[in-house]
Amino acid sequence: MKAEYDFSKGKRKALLPQKGKTRISIFIDNAILDVFRARAENVGTGYQTMMNNALRQYLSETGQPVTETRLRKVLREEFTASSGRLTRRG
Repeated sequence: MKAEYDFSKGKRKALLPQKGKTRISIFIDNAILDVFRARAENVGTGYQTMMNNALRQYLSETGQPVTETRLRKVLREEFTASSGRLTRRG
């Protein structure tokens, strides 16, 4: 073993590359998470896999990417339906 090692050209990253998946942190409603966990347990698979499959299916059925404009439209519709009004903050 060397007394010193040169890490000047080292890069920070995972040692093993991910195979088509990326680790992220998101917030999911507890009720939604509970349903996916229960269904996954009944089927014998992981709830994250089940959520990923549900998202993949949704995207394949709609055939359209989620753009900023589309997301804003959906959010406006949801906010209007739930609160009766939408206020814009600057």
